[in-house]
Amino acid sequence: MIFCWINCCILVRKELVLEFQLSTHIPKMNIKSSGLMILAFMVALFSCNTPKKEQTTTQSDAVSEVSLGTITYSYRSLPDQSVEAILDYVVKSGLNTVELMGSPVEKYAGIPDTKDAEEIKAWRTSVSMDKFKEIKSVFDAKGVSIHILKLGSHKWTDEEIDYAFEACKAVGAVGITMEISEEAAERMAPFAEKHDKYVIFHNHGQPGDPNFSFDRVLAFGPKLMLNLDIGHYYGATGKNPADVVERLHDRIISLHIKDKTGPDAAEPNTNMPFGEGGTPIGDVLKVIQKNGWPIIGDIELEYKVPEGSDPVTEIKKCFEYCKGLLK
Repeated sequence: MIFCWINCCILVRKELVLEFQLSTHIPKMNIKSSGLMILAFMVALFSCNTPKKEQTTTQSDAVSEVSLGTITYSYRSLPDQSVEAILDYVVKSGLNTVELMGSPVEKYAGIPDTKDAEEIKAWRTSVSMDKFKEIKSVFDAKGVSIHILKLGSHKWTDEEIDYAFEACKAVGAVGITMEISEEAAERMAPFAEKHDKYVIFHNHGQPGDPNFSFDRVLAFGPKLMLNLDIGHYYGATGKNPADVVERLHDRIISLHIKDKTGPDAAEPNTNMPFGEGGTPIGDVLKVIQKNGWPIIGDIELEYKVPEGSDPVTEIKKCFEYCKGLLK
């Protein structure tokens, strides 16, 4: 019986050297056979250290550094608003991550077709999460993730807010989103802490108000984050939203990407096809790409869909436009 000891040195990622000792127990073999076995083992082992060819950066690699998705509100003009149809629109748009609107989710889960607030509250506070988990499974099967669920309001009851967070967990989102305000931030901060999920605040034209402050909103709690709408920001202020991204990047979960004119344009604060407004979309995407910040850029289709086109086609155009900016 022969015991062979081999001291090996492996180079790991060009800078880390890991040394180890390998014990090989070879029963009932002669020295020649065992020697050949050891030699073969060493050749196989050290062949692992052959330097690999450095990968060439492609357009898809560049885009992968900035995750691009959409808010499913973009498909609102299409007739079928079922969860299954929305998922199909996303896949056909070539995207793999979404901010999912809450209305189709609740319909899928069986919300009563009524405007009676008490009846809706009773449903929300008693419904099983099985259907919400089913939505996640359906999206996962198509390779689409749900990063945000647009569901909830600071004006809901405590029990309904708890429900919104449970639904958020069930679909696999990082948080729920709603309109930004200090009132909402104060109300929602304890719930975000309780559920260990984010409340993600979306802006419209509020930044154009001199008394508005992102910082005051975020100061209410560490689980409060931003869904920065760069089009609305530019349309209301005329300022570069890339400056906000640089300053508050660690408090931004996602962007709404749209192209708008500025406040001083002939047609101020107006939604335009991508590339025809004044929003510095490229500046924003490139600063995220340069720094590797995990901020998702969600395309939001708000300009009028041209005659003969449709939202899926237009979102694909917007996606290609954004990819072109990231080359």
